[in-house]
Amino acid sequence: MIITPGMLIGDRYEIIEKIGTGGMADVYKAKCHRLNRMVAIKFLKPEYSSDNSFVSRFRGEAESCAGLTHPNVVSVYDVGDEGDLHYIVMELVEGITLKRYIEKKGQLEIKEAVGIAIQIAQGLEAAHAKHVIHRDIKPQNIILSREGKVKVADFGIAKAATTTNTIQECAAGSVHYLSPEQARGYSDERSDIYSLGITMYEMLAGRVPYAGDNNVSVALAHISESATPLVELNPNVTPAVEKIVRKCMSKKPERRYATAAELITDLKAALANPDGQYVMIAPLVTPDAPTKQLSDSEVRQIKSGARSAFFDEDGDGDDEDEDPMKAAAVISRRRVDDDEEDDDIDNVGNIWEKVGLVASIVFMVAIAVVVILAVNKMTGIFSKSNSGQTLKPKKTVTSTPTPTPIAKTEVMPNLVGQTRQAAQQKLIALGLNLNIKIEPESSPTEKYAADTVTRHEPMQEAVLSVGDTVTLYYSIGRGDITIPKVKGRDLENVKKILEGNFEVIAIPEASDLDEGIVIRTDPAENTKTERGRTITVYYSIGPEMITIPDTFGNTIANAEKSITALGLKYEIKEEYSEHEAGTVYNQLPAAGVEVKKGSTVTLFISKGPEPTPTPTNTPTPTPSPSPVPTADDSGNTGENNDGDTN
Repeated sequence: MIITPGMLIGDRYEIIEKIGTGGMADVYKAKCHRLNRMVAIKFLKPEYSSDNSFVSRFRGEAESCAGLTHPNVVSVYDVGDEGDLHYIVMELVEGITLKRYIEKKGQLEIKEAVGIAIQIAQGLEAAHAKHVIHRDIKPQNIILSREGKVKVADFGIAKAATTTNTIQECAAGSVHYLSPEQARGYSDERSDIYSLGITMYEMLAGRVPYAGDNNVSVALAHISESATPLVELNPNVTPAVEKIVRKCMSKKPERRYATAAELITDLKAALANPDGQYVMIAPLVTPDAPTKQLSDSEVRQIKSGARSAFFDEDGDGDDEDEDPMKAAAVISRRRVDDDEEDDDIDNVGNIWEKVGLVASIVFMVAIAVVVILAVNKMTGIFSKSNSGQTLKPKKTVTSTPTPTPIAKTEVMPNLVGQTRQAAQQKLIALGLNLNIKIEPESSPTEKYAADTVTRHEPMQEAVLSVGDTVTLYYSIGRGDITIPKVKGRDLENVKKILEGNFEVIAIPEASDLDEGIVIRTDPAENTKTERGRTITVYYSIGPEMITIPDTFGNTIANAEKSITALGLKYEIKEEYSEHEAGTVYNQLPAAGVEVKKGSTVTLFISKGPEPTPTPTNTPTPTPSPSPVPTADDSGNTGENNDGDTN
C-alpha cells in the first residue's frame, strides 16, 4: 500500500507529509483527528513487512517505549496494523537532530554540550530504570526541540536488560558509536553510557573519535585503539569534563559509570568545579597485586603473544597475512566472563601504563627522600645530639588550609510559556547576577500569546554560573503576512515558499491541471493573514475519469438522471427506429468507456418506426367528349339518314 498525503490511517490519523526515513522505516507527519493534535507515524518499509523478524523487531520498539514516560524520551502513543502496513504513532517533536546541530556549529560550547549530555543521561536513566537498553545512542537519535528540550528517540534496536548478557549473532547499533562489548555481541546499561561518551566527544571535538575505511576497521578501533585526547582537539575542554568523557569511553564496562545517575552527578559537578578531582576511574591493575619490573624483552613478548591470540587465526605465528574480517570474527566470539580471554588488546596496551605507574612511584619516593634531606639540613630536626641520642622532632604548628570556595551554580529553569516579566523575576531570584537579554520574535504557532517566552538560551536543565548570559525570546504575536500567489505552480516548490511562514497541509484533488500542480489555497492567495496559521493547499492529481453508464432502453428522464448524477453532460438526438418511441436506443460514447468528468454524452431517442406512405386509387380517365355536329347554312348536319358521311 502506497502512503500518500490525505490518507486516513486507523480511521483517525490523516497523513500530512513525509518528514524522514531510516534503515527500516519511514516517518510521516500526521494529524490525529480524535485528539486534534499533530503526531509522527513510523511505518515499517514495505520490503520488510513480510519478514517476521523485522516485524517482530519493529513491534519490539513500541513495547520497549510503551512504559517510558519522561520529558527526555520521545513518547509512544499507539501501535497498529492496516493491511500490510505496520506503524507506530509517536510524539511529534519539532526541531533538529543533534547530528545536524553539531554539523552546523562544529565544536559546541562546554556548558551547552554538558547541558545536552545531562538531558540525554536523564532519558537513559528513565529507560534503564525500566530495564530497557537503547543500544543505539548517537547524535542522529537525539532531537533538540524548538523549546530547547532534548529528546532521546528511536528505540528501534532496544531490548530488555536481563541478569545475563545475551550473545547476539552480530553487534547492533551504529558502528561509530558502538561499545567494544557490542562489537563482540553483548550489551548492558553501561553500553549506552559508552555511546553517550562517544556522543559527548563528538559534541566537544566536532568529530567522532574513531574512523576507518569500513565498519570492521571502525569496530576494531573501538576495541584496540585509543582516541585522540579531547584537549588536543579542543583546548577549552576542562579537566573534569575530559575525565568524564574518558571514563564513559573506557573500553572495559567495569571502568565506566555504573549508572546514568552517577554520570549526571559528575556532569553537574563539572560545571560547578571544572578543575575538581572528583571523577574516579577504576585502576587498571589490582591494588594488592605485587609489582614486577618488566624488561623490554618481556614487554615485547607479552605484546607479541596477545597480538597472536587475536589475529593469528591460523596459528602460524604471523599475523600479517590474516584477513581483517577473520580477525573481527575472532573478536566477536569472545565472552566477557572468560577470565583468560578477557586479557585482550586493552590489557596489552595497559602494560605500558603499569610500567609507567611503577616508574612514577619510584620517582615520587626519590623526590620525597631529597625533600626530607633538605629539610633536615635546614632545621636539623632529624639530626643526632652529641650524646648519641636522637632529638625529638620539633613541634610545628600547621594551619588548616582554607578550602577553595565552590562557585555557586543553578539549573536553568523552563521559562517557555511564562510572561516576560515573570521569567525575568525567576532568573533574578536565582541570585547569580545574570546578564539577561530580551529579544522579540513573532510566534510561529498559536501556543504562545503575545509577551510570553517562546524559547530561551541556554536551554532548560543547563547549569548556570554567576554572570552568565541568558537570552529570553518573547512573542510579539503572529504578525500579518500576505499569502503569495501559488496557483499553477508545482506543489513541492509551493511548500518551500509557504513553510517558512505557515503550517502547510496538502490535499489532493482531481482537476484538468497536470499532476502535482497547485489548484488553489485556503485561505486564498493574496489574502493577508496571521503568520504561522495553517494553509491548506489543494493540488491536482489529474482529471477525474468517469465510466459512462448503460442507458439503453431507458426513458429520457431516467437516462438524464444516470448521466448527470456522474457529472456528465448530455445531448439528445431523436430518430426513427424499430425501438419503442421515447426510449434510448443508442449512445455515444458507448457504455463502459472512461471519459473526463464533464464530458458530453449523446443520447439517441427513438421516435418509433418510420411510418409507411398509404397508396392512393388511380382515377378513371374521363373520355374526351365527341364533337357536337353543327348545321351548315343549308341545315345539313353532314349526315345522311343511312349514316353515311357525304
